[in-house]
Amino acid sequence: MNKQTWIKKAAIVSISAAMGMGALLAVSPASQVEAAASSSYATTKGQQVVNFGKNYMGTPYKFGASTSTTKVFDCSSFMKHIFKQYGVNLPRTSAAQAKEGVAVSKANLKAGDMVFFSSGSRANGKNVTHVAVYAGNGKILHTYGKPGVTISNLDSGTWKKTYLKARRVL
Repeated sequence: MNKQTWIKKAAIVSISAAMGMGALLAVSPASQVEAAASSSYATTKGQQVVNFGKNYMGTPYKFGASTSTTKVFDCSSFMKHIFKQYGVNLPRTSAAQAKEGVAVSKANLKAGDMVFFSSGSRANGKNVTHVAVYAGNGKILHTYGKPGVTISNLDSGTWKKTYLKARRVL
């Protein structure tokens, strides 16, 4: 292909691409494009938090675990650790973490949202005693008791009965 033919083909491709992009922008108002971009970013970052947390599957649970180790976690030290990797500095306890970010309904949960429960021996049905991260598809990533870091179903058993609220910190 000679130089002149190559330049003509490149020009046609460039003009076609510009026209296609112009049509896309004409169909999608800027605000919708921005909203889609920011929504996609939040979802992506939330999924990154969950994926990072999954690296610790099976790590043992220890109530009151230090925040300076990854050999054992309690629920809030686990959340503090995995969110810190993505620029979110959470307080130490699940009760304090439950005051961070903005409220989100259970129906609108996205991967990366924090979910709170009143479960275990310190629970009274109203106080926050446990925290997990929503992993998507009705699942939560958290740590407790014998399984250590694990994935559980939000809508069954203990977690369904003791669910209190959710917060979005990303």
